Amino acid sequence: MVPAGRIPSELVVKQARHLTEGRSDHSFLPVHQGPPLGLDPTDLQILVLLLRDARRSVRGIAAQVRMSAPAVTERIARLERQGVIRGYRAEIDWSRLGYGMLVYVRVTCIQGSEQANTVAELRRLPEVEQVEVVTGDSDLLVRLRSRDQQHLRELLFERVWMISGIERTETLLCLGELPPKSFDLELTESLLERSQSDRNLPRDSAAAAEVGIGV
Repeated sequence: MVPAGRIPSELVVKQARHLTEGRSDHSFLPVHQGPPLGLDPTDLQILVLLLRDARRSVRGIAAQVRMSAPAVTERIARLERQGVIRGYRAEIDWSRLGYGMLVYVRVTCIQGSEQANTVAELRRLPEVEQVEVVTGDSDLLVRLRSRDQQHLRELLFERVWMISGIERTETLLCLGELPPKSFDLELTESLLERSQSDRNLPRDSAAAAEVGIGV
């Protein structure tokens, strides 16, 4: 255990080098290959309805998009198989459960270390929400939640700093957490609007827009 207020000497090191210098192997990161899926307006409309209310019945969705329930079920299943829909879940207000402190931790990894192992160990901590690999002076950006400052100190000193491969960290406290933006819904609605607008374009106008010619 590291005494409170003291940082292990092995973590106080020189300024981190950028990822572009080949610090670590990032082959463990998922690779998204291939072009975006060509979803039609009906697919997008189904996504919008599910994003507004994931508990909405298939029959209710079918009535909205004017299709049969079996046809909607097949479309939803296809979107799940394609990985467009990754799951359904409840959103938790963690402040109501005693974890009201939101914290971001910038992590710099030791040059040449197995970054995949560091990421895996960080993700095993139940307080860690997300771990992202980033560019810049740091290698990882960790989002976590704690109960209070004492809990955060114990989490950093006794668990995060003890993970192999970590060179240094920088902790950023969130002074006020804004309500989450409905990003998925808003972006999908914009895609649907664009798709519907494209369908309403005259054929000559659509062809001209595709090659960048004004009409």
